[in-house]
Amino acid sequence: MPAASASRTARPSTGRPFTTRSVQLARALMAAVAALMITFSPDHSAAVGLSVFGGFAIVTSLVLIAGAVIVHRAGQRWPAVLMGAITLVLGMAASIPAWRTDALFFVLVITWAALTGLVELIWGIRTRGQEGSRDAITIGALGLLLALLLLVIPVGFVQNYAVEGQAFSLTGIIIGVGLFGGYAAIVAVFLGIAGFAPATKSAEANGETTAGADRLADHGGEA
Repeated sequence: MPAASASRTARPSTGRPFTTRSVQLARALMAAVAALMITFSPDHSAAVGLSVFGGFAIVTSLVLIAGAVIVHRAGQRWPAVLMGAITLVLGMAASIPAWRTDALFFVLVITWAALTGLVELIWGIRTRGQEGSRDAITIGALGLLLALLLLVIPVGFVQNYAVEGQAFSLTGIIIGVGLFGGYAAIVAVFLGIAGFAPATKSAEANGETTAGADRLADHGGEA
């Protein structure tokens, strides 16, 4: 009987199909898709930028909310839920074709990057020592940096130039969409590496090993 009890206690911490690493890899995949779509698109208009951002945001929000419910322990779910809610609302706003203007791109992406970046940075600082905390700090800081860079770009900026006799124009929206694409590429690489990196023993002990038991306790099962 003691052996059976020990087996039941250990079971939630092993063979879990969805972990912090799963969330990181899913977010990396969404960021990579967004980066590729912007990189290989010759059109960096507000319509394209908001379309890509909207799809990226909606799917990422579902990943964050699912991760909050499945991965994180009770009492530690609110940052992921909050980021997921913010990302979902702004992603849906970006997906309305009639609203896709240059000004709206800057408003939505700056708001999203500032709010989610701040939440993720605070989350990472408060959970130092747990798995994913250093990654959260880095991604949060990158979000705040993106918001700051977009803030200094004038929405109506236009710079005309010529290359080999052909006239071109560099506009604020082209720079803004390009910055978002660059941000997405960096996040994809960083979270992809983090998702495949081996977890440390201390992180497993502090962050992941009791998550399954906490979820059982939340539903009235064994704790």
